[in-house]
Amino acid sequence: MNQKFKQLFNAAKNLGCRSESEVAAMIMKGYHIFEPVNGKIHDRKSMGEDVFWAIRGGSATSFGVIHAWKIKLVRVPPIVTGFNIHKTLEEGATKLIHRWQHIAHELHEDLFIRIVAQNSGDKSKTFQATFEFLFLGRHDKLIQLMNESFPELGLQAKDCTEMSWIQSVLFFAGYNKEDPPELLLNRTTTYKSSFKAKSDFVKEPIPKTGLEGIWKMLLEEETLALLLMEPYGGRMNEISESEIPFPHRKGNLYNIQYLVKWEVNSKEASKTHLHWAKRVYRYMTPYVSKSPRAAYFNYKDLDLGKNKYHNTSYSKASVWGKKYFKGNFRRLTQIKTKFDPQNFFSNEQSISLLHTHPS
Repeated sequence: MNQKFKQLFNAAKNLGCRSESEVAAMIMKGYHIFEPVNGKIHDRKSMGEDVFWAIRGGSATSFGVIHAWKIKLVRVPPIVTGFNIHKTLEEGATKLIHRWQHIAHELHEDLFIRIVAQNSGDKSKTFQATFEFLFLGRHDKLIQLMNESFPELGLQAKDCTEMSWIQSVLFFAGYNKEDPPELLLNRTTTYKSSFKAKSDFVKEPIPKTGLEGIWKMLLEEETLALLLMEPYGGRMNEISESEIPFPHRKGNLYNIQYLVKWEVNSKEASKTHLHWAKRVYRYMTPYVSKSPRAAYFNYKDLDLGKNKYHNTSYSKASVWGKKYFKGNFRRLTQIKTKFDPQNFFSNEQSISLLHTHPS
């Protein structure tokens, strides 16, 4: 697997370094070869379209082991622009975030703006919102677009950093754009802290009073706590909820991840920080999606529910399954029941069987 990753990386790097080339990025096109419980290796044709649908965003590990896939190249310009703008409450962060909620999902298709709202991670009780941008083009075009759609932020040329696409991957991973891209090949995590994450989808802008309540809770936490707010819209709106298992499409303004991180992993400390995460989640109830209150599957949250052994009923699994997959969850269980009837590939939140029998 690591060798395959290196091959993909080198392909992206070579394309991204060609000054005359517009091809500089890759996205997943689909899984190509698949290995289920009986040891048989399947390609798309032999696994069937239902299974192929399920493993693209429907918890692929619930169905087998993916060991090969196809990708599709996506055209991006040779130069992209990234930047981070930091704002405190005194500098109008709340007003800017409130405005962002109304426009981020409707911005130009080449412009992505997300927000990281966080405390200082200590007892200084300070708040900062970081607007993180990626624009597929040069800064002069970006400034023109921002002056038209989000002039309140006051973007200037000095705020912008132009780079190749592969450099932007380094940039948003926390490295310097001049660092060697080979750093991305290091698959050993240096992240050792304990953390808890939960998620929500927002369909209507949160009022300023609601935002201020969130900031107050961030400032009450004495370790690093943050909200990661990522806009939807654009191409997401053009894909139906049932195209692949991931259903969170048109109608969502943005996704929120709530995250708290702590260094001292004692029982008491963990209890305190987990309690904070649950309090924030409860507070947000009036402002987020309902029926179901949706969640992002890649931000696994076992608070929503989990499987018990191999006999979790469909009704019990639906409590969390419909939050992740909405109406697609039943189809996933039908495919799972047919393809892996013994439920060999299972974990705390794997896709359940449609019908279970007491052991």
